[in-house]
Formats: sequence, C-alpha cells, structure tokens
Amino acid sequence: MLRKIAFHTLGCKLNFSETSDISRSFSEKGFEIVDFSSQADFYVINSCSVTKKAEKKCKSLINQVVKRSPDACVAVIGCFSQINSEELSKIPGVGLVLGNAEKFNLLEHLRDFNSSSKIIPVKKPEYKDLTEFNPTYSIDGRTRSFFKIQDGCDYFCAYCTIPLARGKSRSNTIEETIKVAEEITKADIKEIVLTGVNIGDFGKNNGESFYGLLNELVKIQGIERVRISSVEPDLLSDEIIELVASNEKLMPHFHIPLQAGCNEVLKDMGRRYVTELFSSRIDKIRMLIPHACIAIDLIVGFPSESEALFEKSLKFIEQSDVSYVHVFTYSERDSTRALNIKERVAGKDKSSRSKRMHELSELKQREFYFNNIGRKEKVLWEKENIKGFMYGFTENYIKVKTKFDDKLVNQITEVVLSDLDEGVFNVIM
Repeated sequence: MLRKIAFHTLGCKLNFSETSDISRSFSEKGFEIVDFSSQADFYVINSCSVTKKAEKKCKSLINQVVKRSPDACVAVIGCFSQINSEELSKIPGVGLVLGNAEKFNLLEHLRDFNSSSKIIPVKKPEYKDLTEFNPTYSIDGRTRSFFKIQDGCDYFCAYCTIPLARGKSRSNTIEETIKVAEEITKADIKEIVLTGVNIGDFGKNNGESFYGLLNELVKIQGIERVRISSVEPDLLSDEIIELVASNEKLMPHFHIPLQAGCNEVLKDMGRRYVTELFSSRIDKIRMLIPHACIAIDLIVGFPSESEALFEKSLKFIEQSDVSYVHVFTYSERDSTRALNIKERVAGKDKSSRSKRMHELSELKQREFYFNNIGRKEKVLWEKENIKGFMYGFTENYIKVKTKFDDKLVNQITEVVLSDLDEGVFNVIM
C-alpha cells in the first residue's frame, strides 16, 4: 500500500517553491501526495517565522492534524523550525523538526518510519550550518513556476530574523542556474517567477550579478515570460530597469520592499537606502515603462514610528506613483535589534495605521486599473476552473477572467482591458 503524505506551505513564494521540490522527491519514491485536509501517514508543514501570526498558524495546523490523525507523523520544517526548534519539539504530536539546512533530507528521515517508531527532533539547527544552496522550483500542473535562484540575506535589518533562519546570501553560478531553468522548460512552463530571500544579491558569492543572470535567462528557448519577485531598492539598478524595458520576455512588474516612507524610520530599521533613492527608482521605471506594475512592501507600527512619522510616511506613499501596497504590521521578533528601541506603538494605533495604509493601497490600485482600461495586454491563462471561469495575468500583473475554455489553458492571448469588476477585468474570448 502506498504511504500517503500531505504538505502545507506557510509564508512566501520561496517556501512554496521548496515545498514543491521536496514533495516531488516523495512522489518519485512511491509516496502518494494527498490534500492536507485528507487522511495521511505523514503531514509536512513548511513553516514561516516572519510574524507571530505565521507561527501561531503553524501551531494551529499541528493541533488540527493531531486531532484528525493522531497516529500520523507531523514533520515541521523551514524557518520557524530553524529559529525555534525546541519550542516546536515540545508540541504533542510533532514527530520531526528540521531546520532549513536539513529539510531537503526529509525523505531520508521519513522513508523508514512506521507507527511504532519514535521519531525525535534532529539536532538543533545552527546558523553556521546554512551554507549550501539548493535550487528549487515548482511545477505542480501550473502555468507558472516559482524558481529559487538565491537564498539567505546579509542585510540584518532591525526587525527581521530571516538572516538567522536562512543564513548568508548565496546562490549558484549563472551557468548552473541556467541548467535548472532549462529543466523547467521541459514541463511546458510558460512563465518563470524568480524567487529568493534577496534576489538582487544573486551572484554576490561568486563575482556574478543578477543583471548578468537576467541577460542569460532571456536567451533560453521555451521561456516566454520571466517575472522578477522582490528586489531591494538599492539593488534595483538602472541597468536592470533598462533591461526589463527593452526585453519583451521580462515582465513589466516590480516588487520593491520599501518598508517605511520616511528616512528616520528607515535608519532605525537598518535599511540601506533613503526615500530619495526609492523615488529615483520609481521615476526611472515610469519614464521607461509607464504602465508597469509597481508593488511595494510597507511596515506600520515600527517601535520608533511616531504619529508624525507615520503621517510623513503616508504622505510619501500618496505622492509616489506606485500601483499598490502590501501592508504589514510590525511584529516583535526575538533576537532582533528593534527590541532595544525604547518606544512602542500601541496596538490600537498599529491597527489604525494599518487600516489607513490599506485604504491608500486600494486607492492606488484602483487608479492603476483605471489607467489600464482600453489597453491591449497579453494574458497567460491558468488551468483552474472556478465556477465556470478561468483566470490569468497580464504582463503587468493585472488579473483577468473569462469563461473556462480548456483550449486556452497555458496559452498567451491578447485581450482588451475594458470591463473592470471588483479588481478583475472580464474579457470575452
């Protein structure tokens, strides 16, 4: 009888890419991959440690699984495991805890498991162990593949534990990365989304660059779209923006982790730029690619963010030509420098600021959509049939839907953006 295993991913697209890669190794060895809500012999949670909310969600999932399948083995892997392995190992029902260095050996740990086995957590994950780079990518029947090209981070921002969870910035060579990208094309994937912790740092450990990688990726036959995920403002160079503007394979979509809209808070956060540099990046993009999608990340409620500084940040975002904002509420993390800041923002003030920034984001997004009405855009259609409709994304990351047609799956077609309905454009094919 095939042993059944279920996976659940918390957090970022990087985690999703890694989960997909790990699950394929089990499928290749005869395991049956089932939905996380189904009965299984093993449940694997790829965890996140960015916020307390993510850690709470992980614990909730563990409890749900233990109640539903008390005899199953629950394995927790990833960032939460790396940061708090001892805490996780004490939760009833958890059989295995693997940090980020060891998680790619999950198959070896679970292959010989039986119900009478007593699995105990592997040695406590150590930061110094996070030196290897494992390229991963998702396929999973999708039209897009999330392709991990870089791992780790050397920035050590005051609020963030990711360098502790992921280690130093590292990546493969351009040559090795291209080989993996060519593997992805064999799965008839039309779009590759480049993911990592700090992808702008690609090549730092071997004298190469992210710009150099992009130059080579667009030469691969079979890749029709390359989409760039989050790039730090100080690493988003003029030459990268110019390359995106000049090459039709590179999608006009930028995701920039600004994090604060005033220099005082950026300094306390330990960020490596000022708002003036960010503005110059936006101006450059808009000059060369007027209809590009520009998304930003922003944290509200950072300890030193006074009401006046929040208002300053809000005004800066209002005046910035961005498409929308991913708003995060500051979450205290152990072992971070932000804990040493004496000031604190009250919970009600955090909530109020989050609400106002979300409202501004909605205004920005509506403006972005309205500015695209009447434009011709190319859409890559995805395979899911949702209540008779299928969805896809334009090159500049606008969501579009039409009546489901199996012939359109994984195809790129040109549409006119005209009928906007609650953030999605309806088109007739």
